[in-house]
Amino acid sequence: MADYHTVYKGPEGETTQWQDIQRRLGNLPAKALVWKPDAYAPEAEAPSGAAKIREKDADELSDLEDDFSDDRALEEYRQRRIREIREAAARPRFGTLDEISGSEFVQKVTEASRAYWVVVLLYKSSSAGCGLMEGALQDLARRHPATRFLKIVSTSCIPNYPDQNLPTVLVYHGGGCKKHIIGLQAFGGPRTTPEQVALTLNQLGPVCGGGEEGPGDEGGAGGSGAAAAAERAVKGLVQRLVEQREQAAADEDESSDFD
Repeated sequence: MADYHTVYKGPEGETTQWQDIQRRLGNLPAKALVWKPDAYAPEAEAPSGAAKIREKDADELSDLEDDFSDDRALEEYRQRRIREIREAAARPRFGTLDEISGSEFVQKVTEASRAYWVVVLLYKSSSAGCGLMEGALQDLARRHPATRFLKIVSTSCIPNYPDQNLPTVLVYHGGGCKKHIIGLQAFGGPRTTPEQVALTLNQLGPVCGGGEEGPGDEGGAGGSGAAAAAERAVKGLVQRLVEQREQAAADEDESSDFD
């Protein structure tokens, strides 16, 4: 029958009292060093804020300044668009061609034009040209709800107004009449369309400008063209910055795929 016995084995590096005596006498070799892990030491935190900036050289600071300028331009553009959207939402919204009486003209046309563009059609139902213009203005009123489109029977507005002058379109802004346009010829004659009417009206300013013009908009096509050009320039800059960021991110992803 096999002789089973238990052998005690202590922790690594532990020695008996007898072994310690023998080592002191030189009868046993010196005890091997036991491996111990290094003491824990927290990693140094990456510098941030002013400390991070102080560690950068001139070229790195220049790149950092460029990034800051790009971010600031994007943030300024975003804030400006938020303000524009809020201002547009607060403006009056119309969307229909409403009829008024002579007693309402001063309040709903002259006074109201201090806050927004007002287009008034002088008409009579017996005039075929008036029917064509009425349809065009109804369409424009729906497309451009920030502009007030109204109609009034010609003789209710101006007593004894000649029927041969119909249709007549009055354009008000800033508390006064900017222009009165007699007949259909200025809008394309018997083939007048809403688009041709809008083009004619916009020669006076942003009358049909998509419903985003504010109360203080003034000037003709030149002024609005300059503002539009500036807006396009800003949007182009932002678009280029966004594309650069997206391309840099894509390049970084591709390089990480090959690591």
